[in-house]
Amino acid sequence: MSENASPKRFYRKRVDFFLLIQKIKLWPSRSGTLHGIKSIGEKGSYAEITTHCGKSFIVRNSKNSRAARWIRNKWVAGSCKECRIPSWKLAKFSTTFFTQHYGSNLRMQGTELGGVRNGE
Repeated sequence: MSENASPKRFYRKRVDFFLLIQKIKLWPSRSGTLHGIKSIGEKGSYAEITTHCGKSFIVRNSKNSRAARWIRNKWVAGSCKECRIPSWKLAKFSTTFFTQHYGSNLRMQGTELGGVRNGE
């Protein structure tokens, strides 16, 4: 592996969608443009996402959603010019793989996204 190549990262396909978004901090729009996420505010089974270009919207926690599928399959046409996603982040995303039986489960540590988990 060369010095410039990012190491491969493996995540499970069926992880909690909000944990995945919190980890990679990228959002695919319906036009195929990849946006950088500035903040995520979880509110039950919904979350409010704010991008670096100033757009804000509400999303549902669904592993089968369009955005979840597009992130797992990397169906993107380009990146947002206003968000100015760094090249290292795009390279890291391009070397990320999603497999069913191998990789990190992205378990929540503490209450990073808010809310009560695991009986706490």
